[in-house]
Amino acid sequence: MKPETIAIHTPGIGRDGAVAASIQLSTTWQHGPAYENLHGFTYVRDTNPNVADLEARLAAMEGGAVAAAFASGMAAGAALLAGLPEGCRVIFHHDLYHDFRNLAAATFPVRKIEAVFIDMTDLEALGDALTDNTALVWFETPSNPKLDIIDIAAVSRLAHEAGTQVAVDGTFATPVLQRPLDLGADYVIHSLTKYMGGHSDIQGGAVIAREDNDAARALFATRKVTGGVLSPFNAWLVSRGLQTLHCRMEAHCRNAGVLAEFLSAHDRVETVHYPFLSGRAGEDIARAQMKAGGGMLSVEIVGGRDGALAVASRVKLILNATSLGGVESLIEHRASVEGPTPRSPQGLLRLSVGLENADDLIEDLDQALDF
Repeated sequence: MKPETIAIHTPGIGRDGAVAASIQLSTTWQHGPAYENLHGFTYVRDTNPNVADLEARLAAMEGGAVAAAFASGMAAGAALLAGLPEGCRVIFHHDLYHDFRNLAAATFPVRKIEAVFIDMTDLEALGDALTDNTALVWFETPSNPKLDIIDIAAVSRLAHEAGTQVAVDGTFATPVLQRPLDLGADYVIHSLTKYMGGHSDIQGGAVIAREDNDAARALFATRKVTGGVLSPFNAWLVSRGLQTLHCRMEAHCRNAGVLAEFLSAHDRVETVHYPFLSGRAGEDIARAQMKAGGGMLSVEIVGGRDGALAVASRVKLILNATSLGGVESLIEHRASVEGPTPRSPQGLLRLSVGLENADDLIEDLDQALDF
C-alpha cells in the first residue's frame, strides 16, 4: 500500500465497530497482583492505546520496523542522542535546527561526545570527517532554514562503510514526499507538531527505526524514565492529521512552488531557497529523492536584516509566528529567533506556505516587498 492508504488503514489498536478511533484517557490499567499485564497496557508513561495507534501508522508510512512517539520533536531527538556511547563523535550537517545545536552544546561535553558540523552536500568532506568512533551522522533534508538538499543514499553508503548509523530529520518533507529508510537511513526523526498534526494545535515528535533492535528499544526505555510520553489526545490528533496529510501536502507544495517562482523573479529578493526551483543547487538530488518540493521555502532579502524585517513587518495576511506545517502561512526572521549567536543570514526569512489561495499570498508578499 502507498503511504496515503497506510495512514488511513493501519490502526494499531482494535476497533469496536466505530469508524473513528476513540480517545483513551485512562492513565492506568488494572493488572494482576504480581504486575501481570492483563489488558495490553499498564501505565500511561509506558504507552497508551492512542500512542500505540499512532506509532503503528508512523512505522508503516515510513517503512520502518518500529516507531517511538514523544511529547515533542526535541524530546524525540534527545532520546536518540541519549543512546549514544560516551566518547563518540556525531557529525551534523551545518544547517541544522538551532535547538539541536544548543542541545549538543549543553549535553555532549558531560559525556565527552564530540559534535562536528560540516557541509554534508560535500561527500568528500563527510568522508574526511568519518572516524572509527563516529556513532551517528545526523542531517535534515531539506534542511532548516536554508533547505539544503542532502543525498540520503550517498551519505548512508559512506556512513555504513565506516560502521556509522544515519539519522535523517524528515520534518519538512514528511513520508508523503520522501522516505529516508528506503534510501538507507537507520532512523527518521519528525516533529509531529508540524505537517503531521497540520493545524498548529498539537506538540509531538517521533523516531522511526529501520530495525527493531536494542538501540530502537532503548528509545522506549528513555521515554519511560524521562516522562516524555505523548498525551493520548495529542496522539489521537496526529493520527487524524496523518489521514489527510497527503491531500494537504499536495496543496502546500503547489502553493510553495508558485511563491518560489514569484519571489525568484522579484528585484527585492536576492536568493530563493526551494528544493524544486529550476537551477538551484541540489535540485537534481531533490527531484530524485522527493516526490515534490514541499511547503517550505526561505528567501534572502535585499538590504540584509533591515530589508528582511521591513518585509516581515509589512505582511498582512501571512502571520509572523514560529513553527510550520499548519493550514495558515507563517513568516519568520530566523536570525532573531535563534538568539544572540544566530547561524542564519540576517536577511533570511523562512516561510511556511499554507493552504490559502496562492494569488492572495502573492499579493500580500508583493505589497510587503514594496518597501
